[in-house]
Amino acid sequence: MSTSQPELLDNTSPAPGQRKLPMSPLLALATAAFMGILTEALPAGVLPEMARDMSVSESAMGQALTIYAIATGLSAIPLAITTATWNRKWLLMLSVTTFAVANTVTAISSSYALTMGFRLIAGVAAAAVWAELVGYARRLAPPHLQGRAIAITMAGVPLALSLGIPLGTFLGGLFGWRLTFGLVTVVSVVLLAWIWATVPDAAGQKPGAREPILRALRLPGVAAVLFVVAAYVLAHNILYTYIATFLDTYDHGDSRDIVLLVFGIASVVSIWVTGALVDRKLRMLTVASSVLFIIASIMLVILAGNLWVVYAAMILWGLGWGGVTTLLQTAVTDAGGDRGQALLVTTWNSFMAGGGAVGGILLDVHGPKSFPWSVLALMLPVLLVVVLGRRHAFPAKRPSSG
Repeated sequence: MSTSQPELLDNTSPAPGQRKLPMSPLLALATAAFMGILTEALPAGVLPEMARDMSVSESAMGQALTIYAIATGLSAIPLAITTATWNRKWLLMLSVTTFAVANTVTAISSSYALTMGFRLIAGVAAAAVWAELVGYARRLAPPHLQGRAIAITMAGVPLALSLGIPLGTFLGGLFGWRLTFGLVTVVSVVLLAWIWATVPDAAGQKPGAREPILRALRLPGVAAVLFVVAAYVLAHNILYTYIATFLDTYDHGDSRDIVLLVFGIASVVSIWVTGALVDRKLRMLTVASSVLFIIASIMLVILAGNLWVVYAAMILWGLGWGGVTTLLQTAVTDAGGDRGQALLVTTWNSFMAGGGAVGGILLDVHGPKSFPWSVLALMLPVLLVVVLGRRHAFPAKRPSSG
């Protein structure tokens, strides 16, 4: 099956019989993922201060996250088509440079319109990053370690959410939000040097070799994986976006930091377990991830008034969520190659942005207690699709695992 993946130059392809992973380039790619999420979500931690300095409401400032996610989702497919023949390493470096510029503008701008304009541009750059990371990781690794390489690369996503955002929020309170964005720029510049020095060069596709991205939907398993992506990400973001409101409903607001820390630690554990087993147990891990989130939502439906039950639910939810990026990225790439990746980026970011909107409607119509019910309504079909997709979407034996 053709995957339309650009190949690394011969002198940087994995050597025959290679048994180890090239850690430095993989960690550089993971840092790029970390920076993409940090650039997107950092405003959430310093929203009141940003809104005050920009002279806008907090709801208006909150659109800094929405416009980033929408830009990423809508630009993923057109960008993949437009840049298919570009050198992949230089495209990645251009994207990281865009993060640096956007965060610099955010740090010094007093104009809401200017800031939002560069947030949109940064969202487009993020689409390029997400489209490149998994393909790069796979081509840097020998076949039997490709899943682990993807796990290392995509670890930057949950690490940014569980550690990077709280750290950014802390630094924002200590030094001010503008300096915090400036520090993110400095990290981006360091990352550029790291990518230039360690990540192998990679050619784009030849002008006649491109295949229509939407045609990947016809490949066996792709549509099923994308359904799982859409429903899982929507379920997660409905609850996660409004977790503070949900906790306040049960008088747990004072424990919000600890609740999120517990979730973050569980997510990190999930990253480690997924990285160790994904090459051999993709199907089992995806089923387990879905089941853990379902059990957590049932606990929150029945006993959210008990703080210890909430902590236990956060552990199960974190264990389910932490590795899901790696699992779904691996599954869609196995089924649809780089074209599947472009579709995943669009689906993921569109439904991530939709989580806030759907959650807001549920909040207004049914109240915060409806959030765990919505998770159940979305995750039960997810589990069914994963279980039924044993031939192509989530096979017991991955095609690349030999």
